[in-house]
Order: sequence, then structure tokens, then C-alpha cells
Amino acid sequence: MVRAGMLAIVLSVQFTCASWAQSQLPDTSSIISRIEARQVPDRGGLDSYSIRELMDRLGVRGFCIAVIHDFKIHWAKSYGVADAISGGLVDTDTLFQAASISKPVAAMAVLRAVQDRKFSLDADMNTILRSWKIPNGQWTVTPGSLLSHTSGADDGFGFPGYMPDTVLPTVVQILRGEKPSNTGPVLFARPPGSEFKYSGGGVTIMQLAMTDVYQKPYPELLQELVLKPVGMTRSGYDQPLSSERDKNAARAHNAAGQAMGAKWHVYPELAAAGLWTTPTDLAKFAIEIQLSLQGKSNKVLSPDMTRRMIAPVGVGSFAVGLTIEKRGEGWYFSHGGSNWGFRGQFIAHVSKGYGVAVMSNGDRGSMLIDELIARIASVYNWDSLHKPILR
Repeated sequence: MVRAGMLAIVLSVQFTCASWAQSQLPDTSSIISRIEARQVPDRGGLDSYSIRELMDRLGVRGFCIAVIHDFKIHWAKSYGVADAISGGLVDTDTLFQAASISKPVAAMAVLRAVQDRKFSLDADMNTILRSWKIPNGQWTVTPGSLLSHTSGADDGFGFPGYMPDTVLPTVVQILRGEKPSNTGPVLFARPPGSEFKYSGGGVTIMQLAMTDVYQKPYPELLQELVLKPVGMTRSGYDQPLSSERDKNAARAHNAAGQAMGAKWHVYPELAAAGLWTTPTDLAKFAIEIQLSLQGKSNKVLSPDMTRRMIAPVGVGSFAVGLTIEKRGEGWYFSHGGSNWGFRGQFIAHVSKGYGVAVMSNGDRGSMLIDELIARIASVYNWDSLHKPILR
């Protein structure tokens, strides 16, 4: 949780730094070689393995990485196979399921709607929703509380997804917990703002609200509001994938690196778990936030509205759609994701123009991602070295 003094620092940052670049940065090939090699000195953990050895040890078939430096994508690289059955290799255009990283992208679309005065972050959700209403009306649930996971929504489940040939529930059926939904209803157990509890169901309510307001399919709406303006050309909330898009999509693999029963699961909970994307596109998303905070880009949001994305709400570690926290000497925004057979993470510095996005097609990908980000922080001399980046 962010302490009051720390919160004041975050909110008072003026983002006047034009850019940040380190002196004597090694060439890209040297940087990559240092990241891929066994680390010296050896801390006695995963750093004692090369990246290729780690992939074998963890059963991670493939992954892709994009590194941000000086507000630009410094390099991107792919490793391993996208599909253990076909043997197709991962490349930098390979699609991965973003899982919960879908949420901050969806949150940016909501903030665009707020900026366009479709509704406010403090509005009563039941004045926005048309096709369904939030039950238990003694509390006023708002878009801001839903996106910061402080709404009082009490769903303790993750969304497991559906086999590709399964009949999918509507969003209203998901929220009500009605068949063919494979999860329970989204209920509210406490007053908004009283406690943090991560809620994919709350974000799914926001998905319904956006389609109610705009009267457009959610994938089309997100292309219009966020993906196309940011230049996320490989990304989409299309569930299931079309046969054409599936040609270069990764397959889900289990903890042993074995192909799962289906190539991937389908997630009608689009805002919470439905984005297909690449690390390069996630890096573009992070850079747009960084540049907007500097007042140097407004492809989607104004600087003031972007600051709402990184301003902690006072309960829990979330702002509006993003985790915001201090690591070592640096403030970072981030989000991770975990779907059936997929893992991903992005993290970026609030003001210094660096970060990284990594996506993998294996159930043990998070351990590899943690180690990769720690190595990148070391090689690039991030100001977070006093603590592990991700734990």
C-alpha cells in the first residue's frame, strides 16, 4: 500500500524531464548477451542459469520481450516455439493472450469516454448501465471504484475461459452467474472504498457499460478508442480468434511445457481477460502513457486524464486500471496477466522513459518473466535495484 507521503510525491510529480538516457549504454547485442547469459555474481537463484537453460528448466516453450529505453522501443526479440505441436517459432509478431493485462487497456478506453464526457468516474454505475443493473442498491458503485478494484465486488474467482467449440455466455449471463457461464454471479459485499479486492467481475461490468453507452461491439470500440490511436496494430479483443489471426498465435502450454487440450481458451470477459497482443504493442501502450504524462502525446488521453491512470485511490495498490508503486528509488506503473497456458507482464517507469513487456506461452512463464525483468533492470541500471522488480 502506498503511504500518504509517498502518495503525495506521486501526485505532485510535474513530469518536466524531457527524456532520460544513460551515458555509455552498451550496444544492443552486448545488452542482449548479458541478459541471456548466466549472471555474475551468482545470487544462487534463477540467475545462475542462462535464459535458454531457464526455458528448459521451467518448461517455457516460447516467449517474446520488448524493452523500452528513452521513451522508445529499444529492441524486441523472440525465443523458442509458439506451438509445441506444429513446431512454429515465436517471432515478434506472434500473438499471445494478454489475460489481465487486458484491464489497463480497457481502463484507458473508459478514461477516454470520461474525457469525452460520456459519463464521469464518480457516476453511479446504475445511471450508465442499460441492459443490466448492479444489485444491492444501498451502495453507489462508480467506474473509478470498479477500475481500482475498490468497488466492493466480491467475486473471488478468476475467469477460466471456454473451449473454442463451447457455447459462450452473454456478458449479462456472466454477471448473473447464469448458464452457460462457468463462474458465479458478481455480487457486492462491502461499501465501495472500504477495502481492496481484485475483481475481474467488476471490470466486466465496465465492459457492459461501455457497450451500453456506445452501442458498438466491444472489440470494435476498443480498436477505435485505444488500439488504433496508440498504433497497437497487432492487438485486438477478438474472441475467438479468426482463422487468419490464429496463424501466428501462440498455443497454450502447461507447466511441463506440453501442449494443452485446445490451442487456447476463449474469454468473453473481454475487458478483463480477452486481449490478444504482442510485447511490442504493450510497449507502445506503456510509452503512450509515459509521453502523455510528459505532455508530449495525446493520442488517446490528455496529460491530466493520464495522471488519473497512475494516481492511487488511497486503498490498495491500484490506480485507475494500473498498479502504481515505488520500487527501490523509482515509481512504476505495471500490470500482469495469467490465462490458461499464458503469462505476461509489463512494467514502466512513471517519468524516466524505460520499461519492459514480456509475454510467454507457458504456465510457468511468470518465473522466467520475473528473472528477465530483474536482469534488464540491472543491465540498464534502473533505479529499482534495491528491491526485486516483481514478486
